[in-house]
Amino acid sequence: MFLPGKNCHLASRKLTTIVRFSLLLLLCCPLAAFTQGTASFQKDYQLHIIKATTPVKIDGELNDAVWAIAEKTSAFWKKYPNDEGRPKKGTIAQLSYDDKFLYVAFTAFDSGKALITSLKRDVGHDGNDGVALILDPLNQKANGFFFVVNAYNAQSEDQLSPGSQVTFNWDNKWYSATKRYHDRWTAEFAIPLKTLRYSTDKKTWGINFLRVSAKDNEYSCWTKVPVNFRSYDLGYTGALIWNETPPPAGTNISVLPYVTADVQSDKENGKKTTSTANAGFDSKIALNSSLNLDLTVNPDFSQVEVDQQVTNLTRFNIFLPEKRGFFLENADLYSQYGIDPIRPFYSRTIGLDKHGNRIPILFGARLTGNITKSTRIGIMNMQTGRKGDYEPENYTAVTVNQKVFKRSVIRGLFLNREASLTDAEKQADPLSAYGRNAGGEFNYTNEKGTWSSWVNYHQSFKPGIHDKDKYLETGVEYNGRHLLTTFDLASVGTNYYTDMGYVQRIENYDAVRDTVIRVGFKHMFLSGSYRIFPKKGSINTHSIRAENYLVFNPDNSFNERNTSLFYNAQFNSTAFFFMGINNNSVDLLFPVSFTGKTPLPKNKYSYSNLFFEYDADFRKKLSYTIGATVGEFYNGNTQQVNAGINFRSIPHLNIGIKANYYKLSFPGSYGSTELFLISPRIEVNFSTSVFWTTFLQYNTQGNNFNINSRFQWRYKPMSDLFLVYTDNYFTNPLLKNKNRAVVLKMNYWLNL
Repeated sequence: MFLPGKNCHLASRKLTTIVRFSLLLLLCCPLAAFTQGTASFQKDYQLHIIKATTPVKIDGELNDAVWAIAEKTSAFWKKYPNDEGRPKKGTIAQLSYDDKFLYVAFTAFDSGKALITSLKRDVGHDGNDGVALILDPLNQKANGFFFVVNAYNAQSEDQLSPGSQVTFNWDNKWYSATKRYHDRWTAEFAIPLKTLRYSTDKKTWGINFLRVSAKDNEYSCWTKVPVNFRSYDLGYTGALIWNETPPPAGTNISVLPYVTADVQSDKENGKKTTSTANAGFDSKIALNSSLNLDLTVNPDFSQVEVDQQVTNLTRFNIFLPEKRGFFLENADLYSQYGIDPIRPFYSRTIGLDKHGNRIPILFGARLTGNITKSTRIGIMNMQTGRKGDYEPENYTAVTVNQKVFKRSVIRGLFLNREASLTDAEKQADPLSAYGRNAGGEFNYTNEKGTWSSWVNYHQSFKPGIHDKDKYLETGVEYNGRHLLTTFDLASVGTNYYTDMGYVQRIENYDAVRDTVIRVGFKHMFLSGSYRIFPKKGSINTHSIRAENYLVFNPDNSFNERNTSLFYNAQFNSTAFFFMGINNNSVDLLFPVSFTGKTPLPKNKYSYSNLFFEYDADFRKKLSYTIGATVGEFYNGNTQQVNAGINFRSIPHLNIGIKANYYKLSFPGSYGSTELFLISPRIEVNFSTSVFWTTFLQYNTQGNNFNINSRFQWRYKPMSDLFLVYTDNYFTNPLLKNKNRAVVLKMNYWLNL
């Protein structure tokens, strides 16, 4: 454990030296040491694809002529909870194609009723009996596609990129069907070739297949993917062999027009009830098989689910995930720069204010894809309109990714926000005129994916600012079967601005002066975890992890330390247990209040707390989670309880409620407070195309009680009718209305 004091001060003085040494080490490390790779996978796992000479009907029955002769995959390997041996239940996958579609057939041997969590689209693969296709058409182990259906034919799809987790936020048109029998269930896909990005002269694609048997808490893959990697890791694909040249994708132009009508009231701001109508469209144009142009005019995101609220007990702002579809496609091109607390690009800075309220986007364009087999680009431009105090602004983001070695990348980023201001407005607030960022990153990953390292350099450009405007970072990570370690160093200048991104720690709120002060920082993060996979017993994985996070001020003086020790156990029943201890020390730069009473003064604080959480077997009709935190908090104490319960009636109904309670107690005039966040949720899935979701959030910290009810009818693939009701009330005074809206939206996917 690292404790503040003289040793900490000496360590902080050496931080700059450590950063320089680490940069040199990472750039000069012998890459040959990491060369043992996965090339043998595409020799050991090969599947030849044949062309269908008769029509293929997507009905899930697999009685088309091509499935009698198409090559079948070899037996799958167990992937989770361990990667030893074959799974309990077998799976067969086959592929075919014609001039328009890539066809996939699955036979999943099983008996009894299938276990799924929902019929909703984009529910994903976790926790569902399902099958999936992992596809890497360029066979570069860098970018690919992930297509999933569960046993009841709920579709999910996503794009794959290095280091990112699937979110299933990417949407595209494809077709599938499933059929359930007494001893098996089957699935059939038809994926339009124009949906995929590939080269017609590439006759070997990367491919893998995933089977999830949620009833058995077991994952299996066609290739032998190690347990310490994700099932969809593109480094462990087999080879899809085309005996003939893949057919050209053909013209791919689609338009998604929409119309909306709404009624809104805003009592909080004294505005009368109004009704409006609106229209706009999105368009997708395939310039070639690997380069796409997306256009949007007057986009509308009224159907997007409301943000999930959280209780913030930190001194800094929180940043919620993006949910708007236009910004989610190919998002990895921009969003993976930096790390979670430091992101040069954050798409919610475009078209949303700091409170998540909509600022109109007039139009936008985005060009993405590969210009060579190893070079991927992204160019985006968005124009917002005027709203209240927000002037029209133009946003540009340009990125280039160059693949090097087997799985590594060199990438560069340029960002520009330009406001439409008068000369007088620029003179009054020079920093608001524009904000620009440029940067480059080198991310090295060995072929097996066990070693990775990174070196980042970013700089911001603002009127009149010429120093302390850089963000530097370097780090290394090892991901072995049992051992996972991460080491990261970063330095952020006080004048490093991110008008199109965020830096979580850089803005410090002074509760006495009621102002925000920018302070740069340097951090050092070290973590290590060790995993054990028992061969017997009720627990399939034990994990112990230790973390130490050190933060220094720009002058290298001590700012903050967080040290944590964790243990978790994953059970064969899908239950999960987690416990740990935190020890924190902070030299508070500015007064802060968590209760609304007298702010805590600038001082040194040390405090510790204990926590645990238990998640019960989610496969049961009634499941629950319970957790608690108890201990010190600055110069006071904290008690936290979180609980949740969920009832599921497969496949149509999910009813759940989550509740979080926080009690903070400080001595004397610093006060105390109790915070509640209660979130009931009801999902009714009438079919795989008709859904009704109602989500309530009672948040005393935000003094808001939100009701959001959304009905969705997918009347054709990628074409929807939405009816959304949103209501916001104060929690104090209770149920005093703030605002209310009812929105009807209809869109239609049109292929030209």
